[in-house]
Amino acid sequence: MKLIGRKFLYPKKPAGKLYNYRKWVSYVLLVFLFAAPFLKMKGEQWVLLNFLDRKFVFFGLIFTPQDFYLFALAMLIFMIFIVCFTVILGRLWCGWACPQTIFMEMVFRRIEYWIEGDANQQKKLDAQLWTREKILKKGFKHFLFLLISFAIANTFLAYIIGSDVLYKIVTEPINQHFTGFISIWFFTFVFYMVFAYVREVVCTVICPYGRLQGVLLDNQSLIVAYNENRGEPRAHLQKNKVDLSKGDCIDCGLCVQVCPTGIDIRQGTQLECVNCTACIDSCNEVMLKINKPQNLIGFFTQDYIQKQTPFKLGLRAYGYTAVLFVVVLVFSSLIYKRQNVQTTVLRASGTTYQVRPDGAISNLYNAELINKTNKDINFVFKSDNPADKIEFIQKPVYLPKEGTVRLTFFLIKNPKDLTGFKTDVLFEIKTNNEIISTAETTFFALP
Repeated sequence: MKLIGRKFLYPKKPAGKLYNYRKWVSYVLLVFLFAAPFLKMKGEQWVLLNFLDRKFVFFGLIFTPQDFYLFALAMLIFMIFIVCFTVILGRLWCGWACPQTIFMEMVFRRIEYWIEGDANQQKKLDAQLWTREKILKKGFKHFLFLLISFAIANTFLAYIIGSDVLYKIVTEPINQHFTGFISIWFFTFVFYMVFAYVREVVCTVICPYGRLQGVLLDNQSLIVAYNENRGEPRAHLQKNKVDLSKGDCIDCGLCVQVCPTGIDIRQGTQLECVNCTACIDSCNEVMLKINKPQNLIGFFTQDYIQKQTPFKLGLRAYGYTAVLFVVVLVFSSLIYKRQNVQTTVLRASGTTYQVRPDGAISNLYNAELINKTNKDINFVFKSDNPADKIEFIQKPVYLPKEGTVRLTFFLIKNPKDLTGFKTDVLFEIKTNNEIISTAETTFFALP
């Protein structure tokens, strides 16, 4: 089965030093990807991106809707990092760290090599009639593809709805979680179609990141490139004959055969190149056999290829790095100042100050306490000034986990403690004699 109007690629199985490095990087990332939603820290899974309930967790730190500005800032940091990374190292993210590439090249493609053989064997198998061998190989391959897609779908949903909810969907009767059951199989089918049929089209057509390369890359960006000054003009290797007028490229075509997106790296920087470095390994293997220097294809800048200028960071790279540093610094300071209990105190609208029979003055306030932890909290609400008195109209003392409580109270002050028409007031929320949150407001009264 092939997509109509689509030329299906058969990349040759890559091998080499860089490919081995990629495999180990992929193993680490795959272990983290499958483990993060199921391992727990402080009672929460490592990573949770629950957009439905607007709850996000990163390594035990819970972010609620009130922390949306932090989440937005974190996304901004991620985007600036990708931009900065691309300006310096090209599309290396795509070839080495993107989940699409890791699953495609390090899981699904390797299963294909294991069952059907290398590129030429796969072509022959697809071209032959439906024999018993073909049915068994294709059936077994697609069964494994579905099985892995099912595992990816469950992991994906564990990130979105939480591993505990996913466990209930899997273990409890279907009629109690029909929507969840349908979601699992829907995403299983989506991932299966992506990795079994759509494949590199995700990188070359669907993903917008590739198109940003033309804007972000410059002559000082380090990218996978062909050194045309050394390689051209190309000439096929002839036994017992050395032609010094020809370049080092013997036009063997291996760099094209191993490319997972089907491009010819010798034609220059292209949108489809994901910097997977498979062409570097294949070319180095050939150079080794013909006793030529390695890295005819390698990590180069355009300045190096054209002018032999050594690699150095450009002004754009320094600029993006400076912006990234500033944003990370701001984000870190906000995280440091973030309180597990967010308290907001406001004067009751439409009210003025009250003069009591004993001469004391009071203001009416409403307070809201938001618990950003996964633990219930018994709290004490008080003013930081021991002379102040609080008279509660509504006084809960229990703050449920990830919950909210509201207080209504009068703050009573001695006129001698007033500094003018407006007096700053600080409230403290304590549990076990430890201040867990503070809130500032103003106290109004005529002097």
